[in-house]
Amino acid sequence: MLKLLKNAWKVEEVRKKLIYTFLMLLVIRFGSVLPIPGVNTNYFADLFSKLSESDAFGWFNTMTGGSFTDLSVFALSITPYITSSIIMQLLTVAIPSLEQLQKDGEEGRRKIAEYTRYVTVALALIESTAMAVGFGGNGLLYNYNAASIIVCVVTMTAGSALLMWIGERITEKGVGNGISIVLLFNILSSLPDDLMSLYNTFIRNENVAVGVVMAVIIIACIAAMVVFAIILNDATRNIPVQYSRKMQGRRLVGGNTSMIPLKVNTAGVIPVIFASSIMSMPTMVAQFFTVDYSTVGGKLLLMLNSNMWFRPDGYLWANIGLVIYLVLIILFAYFYTSITFNPLEVANNMKKGGGFIPGFRPGKQTSDYLSKILSCIIFIGASGLCVIAIVPIIVSGIFGVGRLSFLGTSLLIIVAVVIETAKALESQLLVRNYKGFLND
Repeated sequence: MLKLLKNAWKVEEVRKKLIYTFLMLLVIRFGSVLPIPGVNTNYFADLFSKLSESDAFGWFNTMTGGSFTDLSVFALSITPYITSSIIMQLLTVAIPSLEQLQKDGEEGRRKIAEYTRYVTVALALIESTAMAVGFGGNGLLYNYNAASIIVCVVTMTAGSALLMWIGERITEKGVGNGISIVLLFNILSSLPDDLMSLYNTFIRNENVAVGVVMAVIIIACIAAMVVFAIILNDATRNIPVQYSRKMQGRRLVGGNTSMIPLKVNTAGVIPVIFASSIMSMPTMVAQFFTVDYSTVGGKLLLMLNSNMWFRPDGYLWANIGLVIYLVLIILFAYFYTSITFNPLEVANNMKKGGGFIPGFRPGKQTSDYLSKILSCIIFIGASGLCVIAIVPIIVSGIFGVGRLSFLGTSLLIIVAVVIETAKALESQLLVRNYKGFLND
């Protein structure tokens, strides 16, 4: 990666794009520490320190780069855009007109992107209004009145819209996918605090020899998780497709072989996000009420709280919640893949193009074969997601370390964005080399 950046820096046009991306990230960092007028910036940090951090809150705060707890201008970050993109992706499958737009090429995709922006602003408006009205009278706003609510809502909505705009400008004038880079930057902004937490827990109070051994073990474990995430992100099952030869004029054409690459982790990080949100919602809501944890309902809430899992001083039966969590991840992996990948449609398109999978008839038999292969792949990918998801929970439960922002779901995002950005840089360098060759 360092060699790639060094080569990219030598190309003037690519260097300008890198500088532009860096300057945009500086703007994001500035906005992440700029407080909202009239707001108690310590409110959420104090609130959730009392409630004990949950998966959903930890995920949200990581995605915002910590600006949510600090209640900065970018408190909502790009989470409304991410939610909007998921909603539009689901609606594209459910609404025929949107599905047709997606198939209309570049013009249709631009239209869907426009709708996504509108939904993003609407979601940011709803979220900011709910926060200002719901928490304003409890200490979030210093002066709980209409003017303060409007300022808070407008500022957070505008901040989210500005971040969306910055992400799109990075995509257009910078390097890689702008939204992904903004998300990566937010996650990595918490890295120094997480490393300090690891140091304080495992190394600080030990002698030099033990500290070195612990440091080596930590680095080895993190490296192993990164390698596992890379494998999970890049792993594919290639399905061979043979195209029949056809007579065109006086000669035979076609007869070539290609591959259908089916990603092992077909649903990405979406299943973990959905499962974490469902598991955490009852716990977060219950914290605002008086709950008797000796009752059946109270024990159920303890089971759903991931902070109770793998704790040596906790209840053994609370780990049943972990089983529910893993089952939800697998179910959501199957659900999300089923609405984003249609084996029958792929088989029919293959049939129209004169292609077939060797040993299987075009049409239904091909579709059934793809469905069978996909079911196995989804289970393998979902199992990998489960491993990625529970590692930070185990570390947090057994050793009492706070949730580490660079592990779990965040690690998959980091790996995916870094690989995606590296490929974008390589392609731009390749284009420049071709231009140089043509000019010569």
